[in-house]
Amino acid sequence: MVATSVYNIVDTFWVARLGHEAIAALTIVFPYQILTIAVGIGTGVGMSALVSRRFGERNGEAANRIAGQVFFLGLFWGLLFALVARFGAGRIIASFGATPDITDFAADYLVITACGAPLFIFSMLASQLIRGSGDALKPMVIIGVASALNIVFDPLLIFGIGPFPELGIRGAALATVMAQLCGAVLALFYLMGGRTAYRIRPAFVLPDWGQIREIYRIGTPASVQEMTESFAFVIFNRMLSGYGSVAIAAAGLTLRVADLMFMPIIGVSHALLPVVGYNLGAGNHARLWRAVKLCSLGLVLLLGGCTLLVEIFAPQIVALFSRDPEVVSGTVPAMRIMLSTLVFIGPGVMAVATFQGLGRGGTAFFLSLARQFLLFVPLVLLLRRLFGLTGVWLALPAADVLSLVLSLSFLLRERGRLAGGR
Repeated sequence: MVATSVYNIVDTFWVARLGHEAIAALTIVFPYQILTIAVGIGTGVGMSALVSRRFGERNGEAANRIAGQVFFLGLFWGLLFALVARFGAGRIIASFGATPDITDFAADYLVITACGAPLFIFSMLASQLIRGSGDALKPMVIIGVASALNIVFDPLLIFGIGPFPELGIRGAALATVMAQLCGAVLALFYLMGGRTAYRIRPAFVLPDWGQIREIYRIGTPASVQEMTESFAFVIFNRMLSGYGSVAIAAAGLTLRVADLMFMPIIGVSHALLPVVGYNLGAGNHARLWRAVKLCSLGLVLLLGGCTLLVEIFAPQIVALFSRDPEVVSGTVPAMRIMLSTLVFIGPGVMAVATFQGLGRGGTAFFLSLARQFLLFVPLVLLLRRLFGLTGVWLALPAADVLSLVLSLSFLLRERGRLAGGR
């Protein structure tokens, strides 16, 4: 995840050299990419959960049959996203809030990157399958290699260095597709080259509708959760489009910086989840809640330091990407406002991880949905009406604060329930 986040930062760094319109174009296209990721995550979660269960049952043939669906599902969803973008790019970016000065940029970037959707989804699913077999190293290598190649290809194809043509934003999109191709080839090499626990026979590649139904029975909640984030971003961008492409670019730069700071939260939440589950099973509730407090406090301290850095050095951070006075003056207040409540996000995500570890998936899903959709969307609509562009920037920190209050209330109630049950 750090590799992916670093790639996003470097990609934005090079694209920013084309002007704020290019940054805004990437920001407009981002919700479509989230939809692609949402399908990949949901499908991958379903496949990973099923194969890990089959391996636990020592039923290798059943695991291989499930793994065989990676080819059909990767191709089906990838082609669907590619075709929809190819024939509906104009309508998509218009509905996503593109302003006239970024329409061509956004359309070019969307169509070219969508051509890599089959490769991207396949590599996501293959990585999840390999992880489901108990091997976490190879998926990291796949993602790391693809991200590194993307970083290398970006300046070569954007600016036409050496024998490469100068393609501008199309070069950034083509660099992404080329990196995804390399990642997909590496994933195929691992999956079919006898280097994993899988032995997929040709008969297993055919669609198995029973297995597919089971995959989506498990994975659909994860997809829905990501899809709501895409819809929230669409509404956010549409609110910003009324203030021009500079405002959209300001949001894009801020969210790229936020992604990098969000990575420790993801890592700690993944580490906390099995600790909660283990101590619940062992009946050691005191240690369970001590772990939750420790993780939350550690993140508050870490993200508090990140917040201070952003508030003090926001102009210097923005200047790394663009020295356009209009972009700097528009992005600095956006960054300072939107990232002012980073300290509240960590404990909120820890609450979600705690409920996942306790086996309360419905509560975890609701709390995740509340922050990024149920709270954020009404707030951005209301605050924009009250405070204009500043209100749009305020919506995210306001949602973070309210989400934390909601999460803590659920967490305290759950702690009381466990204490009573004991």
